[in-house]
Amino acid sequence: MNINVNNLKKTIEGTELDTVKQLFPADTGELLVEEMYKFIELEHLYESAIREVKTKLEILDSEFRTKYAYNPIHHIEDRLKSPKSIFEKLRRKDKPFSVDSAKKNLYDIAGIRVICNYIEDIYTVADLLTAQDDVKLVERKDYIKSPKPNGYRSLHLVIQTPVYLSEAKEHVFVEVQIRTIAMDFWASLEHELKYKTDNEVSAELAARLKNCAETIAATDAEMQEIYRTLKEIS
Repeated sequence: MNINVNNLKKTIEGTELDTVKQLFPADTGELLVEEMYKFIELEHLYESAIREVKTKLEILDSEFRTKYAYNPIHHIEDRLKSPKSIFEKLRRKDKPFSVDSAKKNLYDIAGIRVICNYIEDIYTVADLLTAQDDVKLVERKDYIKSPKPNGYRSLHLVIQTPVYLSEAKEHVFVEVQIRTIAMDFWASLEHELKYKTDNEVSAELAARLKNCAETIAATDAEMQEIYRTLKEIS
């Protein structure tokens, strides 16, 4: 077995020692290396899935620029869960900690966030992506039409996309979140304020954050209408 030592070291360091001890007895170091190597392969698989989906989105955006002189996508971000985060989520879901379990039970190991200019762009991008014949829509949650209680808005898709490897083809889950610039602005700051401080957010502050979400949503809708009007008179 050819093991990339640097990647293996990085993967092991990214996993809490207690996690490793729970997974393997002390006398099975070879098994540990085997399982850690599987997680390196898992990382490569999901990184490849992210590249596949990002390429699809970039092609769609480029086509719009060519045909309509307009880009519906402002920018794209991506992230990959670490082995530690995978373990913690599997533990919360009461699932075994293994590569096979992660691939079967977790939809968000690979995540892509698509930031659009306007609300209509969100649904255009989502429809065009899921209409492709090698993309399977697994789950769709529309937090724009039905916002979360805290005011959060975004369109969440879970899709499966094929990844072609040297000896096989795998269908990989990718979570795609699509939102406007305004929605992303609120979500990013709300996360920063609520989850990266030592203080508990009071009901009053939570209400103020929700009011901000409502104001931003109204601005989003107004910007959409202004854009439509300008298109009609141009």
